[in-house]
Amino acid sequence: MSAERLPRLEPRLLHPRYWPQWFGLGVLWLLVLLPWRWQMWLGRRLGRLAMRLLKSRERIARRSLELAFPELSSTEREQLLVRNFESVGCAIFEVGMAWFWPDWRMRALMRIEGEEHVHAAAEQGQGMLLLSCHFLTLELNARCFGLVRPGVGVYRPNTNPVLEYAQYHGRCKSNKYLVDRTDVKGMIKALRNGDALWYAPDHDYGRHASVFVPFFGVEQAATITGTATLARVKNTVTLPCYNIRDEHGYVLHIGAPLEGYPTGDDVADATRSNQVVEAAVRRAPEQYMWLHRRFKTVPEGMPPRY
Repeated sequence: MSAERLPRLEPRLLHPRYWPQWFGLGVLWLLVLLPWRWQMWLGRRLGRLAMRLLKSRERIARRSLELAFPELSSTEREQLLVRNFESVGCAIFEVGMAWFWPDWRMRALMRIEGEEHVHAAAEQGQGMLLLSCHFLTLELNARCFGLVRPGVGVYRPNTNPVLEYAQYHGRCKSNKYLVDRTDVKGMIKALRNGDALWYAPDHDYGRHASVFVPFFGVEQAATITGTATLARVKNTVTLPCYNIRDEHGYVLHIGAPLEGYPTGDDVADATRSNQVVEAAVRRAPEQYMWLHRRFKTVPEGMPPRY
């Protein structure tokens, strides 16, 4: 994003209509001053409350889990659903941690697997396409990776200017800048400049520029082909990258460069990227964003899944 378009703290953002957003951000800033284990305890309880209040989201998550894990019993899926909502509550605090915590506090809770792959690519001057996914810890994914090597994020701008200001600058706490998810030229430029580009292709974006390939228990899941397009940028390596919460803090996993990717076959490449994402999610399925209707888009003639 150019300097002229950076979200700035303008006088108009202090208008009374934005006071609720500033109040909410202030409360979040205060809450993340608490010890991490207290935050997680509060987050789990907040998540259980959200499960009772957000019935439409509960139905979406339950259906997503039914589609993704047909091999599990209904009891096992219900247990996973509860843990997933607990993780949703924890994610609220993790947004504040990612945006407001100083580096020293963040480093104290993070561990890294595969940092050598980043250094190897940097030494070669290669762009790094970070193949990630929508874990509920995604804000911390970018923050932790930025402490290894500041990179560039792909995001959707917020329509509320106060939240856009907080989101943009919070996500750049340890990174360079963000590009709009529709700005493909900006993404390609970042890779050509040898930057690390955080990219998560695992949501359902409809039929446009998508193919239907397997993902978890769904044989025909709409999957965008943009991952392979970016991976084809000259001198670019594709590194799986995701962040998982455990009892001690967070593990940032950076995988080895994908070999033989992309192939030039959209179906084969989308299948490969889904396999990478699925392998990551299976390490901590309760931490994935099942509240999103990942399997919404269906092939012509197929009944709706939700």
